[in-house]
Amino acid sequence: MNLKLLRCFTVVADELHFGRAARRLNILPSSLSRNISLLEKELGLKLLSRTTREVTLTRSGHLLQREARSLLAHVDEVADRVRDSAASEERVFRIGAMDSAATGLIPQLVHDFRELAPDLELFLMEDKSAKLLPRLLTGALDIAIVRPPMSPQPAIHFDHLLEEPTIVALPSGHPLTGQGHLRIRDLEDVPLILPSPRTRPHSYNLTMQLFLSASLQPRIQQQAEEKQTIINMVGAEIGAAIVPYWYSRNAVQGVEYRPLVDDAGRPIRELPLAAAWVKGSHDHYRDELMNLLKSNLERYSH
Repeated sequence: MNLKLLRCFTVVADELHFGRAARRLNILPSSLSRNISLLEKELGLKLLSRTTREVTLTRSGHLLQREARSLLAHVDEVADRVRDSAASEERVFRIGAMDSAATGLIPQLVHDFRELAPDLELFLMEDKSAKLLPRLLTGALDIAIVRPPMSPQPAIHFDHLLEEPTIVALPSGHPLTGQGHLRIRDLEDVPLILPSPRTRPHSYNLTMQLFLSASLQPRIQQQAEEKQTIINMVGAEIGAAIVPYWYSRNAVQGVEYRPLVDDAGRPIRELPLAAAWVKGSHDHYRDELMNLLKSNLERYSH
């Protein structure tokens, strides 16, 4: 039985809604529907009854749901035992990081962690949070520093680290660069470059919510997926962008940064960072890394 298809089925069985299940799995609803059809064809059984209004489990579906949970838990347990049994000198510890963490926290963290475990081989992967989380579930990563998703992830544990400050990237010479800090109302008539809501929902939603809270409408000039593309567009004077603080560590010609503050002058901190790993898994290297990170979080974040 295909374990990928079985995992898809268990999420659908839990949610009884293809849209919510697809969001949890970070795949398209059409792909999820195709996977369920493939599983039903493989088993020769109808597992779900679907109408335009609801999804329900058939009798066979209820039975498979119960058995699949036990089977997948056993598979995950076996995978954990195999990973834990590897000798330390053969071990590769795999860290995933979304761009803010890769720029800010990770370099100093890795430097200090190498001193604690000099013989451990470290593998680093930078990607979007939505792409890192599935790699935790497949065992391709041991830990990931991510933005926690807005939809529940029952198989993944999230340990909150911090709320990242928000800044405004402006073209050099823009009138607003004359101010030491900016409020959202200062951006009312400024063309903005926004991240894609599909791939960077936290940053997109933050911008929209800030304007909504001020009873303002953002002037959206352009959307882009990649951090570097957004900053380069600012440098090309296409618009300004509300971005995480650590973007300012990447110097780009023609771009200046100013803090974004609320009406009381306090930095706006609404972009969460969390460490994530598979629930129930045990790893002493991960524990050492987390102890190091939590003990030095203030230093790393500055």
